[in-house]
Amino acid sequence: MAELLPMLGFLLLIGAFSGVISGLLGVGGGIVLVPAFFHAFGSLGYGGPQLMQLCIGTSLATIVFTSIRSGLGHHRKGAVDWAMLRGWAPGLATGAVIGVLLAARLDSSVLQGVFGALGAVIGLYLAFGHPEWRLAPALPAQPLASAMAAALSFLSVLMGIGGGTFGVPLMTLHGVAIHRAVGTASVFGVIIATPSVIGFLLLPVAAAARPPYSVGAVNLLAFAAILAVSLGTTGWGVRLAHATDARRLRRIFGLFLLIVAGNMLRKATLG
Repeated sequence: MAELLPMLGFLLLIGAFSGVISGLLGVGGGIVLVPAFFHAFGSLGYGGPQLMQLCIGTSLATIVFTSIRSGLGHHRKGAVDWAMLRGWAPGLATGAVIGVLLAARLDSSVLQGVFGALGAVIGLYLAFGHPEWRLAPALPAQPLASAMAAALSFLSVLMGIGGGTFGVPLMTLHGVAIHRAVGTASVFGVIIATPSVIGFLLLPVAAAARPPYSVGAVNLLAFAAILAVSLGTTGWGVRLAHATDARRLRRIFGLFLLIVAGNMLRKATLG
């Protein structure tokens, strides 16, 4: 109990922060939660080759609910492209299922490396790229749109994030305004995380990486602690997003990703 209470306090603090990040950046909060869970569970002595699966599964479980809250907030401000979401939803769900199947078989250190490397690439682009850069003047039509959605979802599940980390830059590179990209990407998490969580709940996890109150690769205590506070702070992030200059928002997103990704790469390398 002496160790559990400080961890619970840490998780409540991280939950509040992740809610703000979810609303502000449209990323579902997973970019904060996965490394936070890794630190919290590790500090209690849990580890082994499945620790990252537990962090990813628990993160995605919270994202189901924080994405709903964030998406509704952005919808009220008219920043969600529902027509695009309807076209991308099948690809997002398919990529999520494939991502769970692969993540279940990878070693924790490999997933740490994936998280750090992909996060660093996206962070560099957003922090130092130019808003005028474009891959195309508009998002692609089907079937390329579904293929892009599936790839985005697949990589997101391997990182335990809601899809905004890839979706926001992908949309802005195709001419979508940053606030509309953030608003639309905030809903990705519901489509990606829902099938993923089902898979992680059914995943057998060794005792060495399974804290108390875990079902499969989802820790219910951490899930409840994060959800208790993050739903209340997501609205703050939504309001901050729509009151923030677009270029500043990109840099905030990018620099934050670089810090988180660099720390995860360090842990993956040093063990």
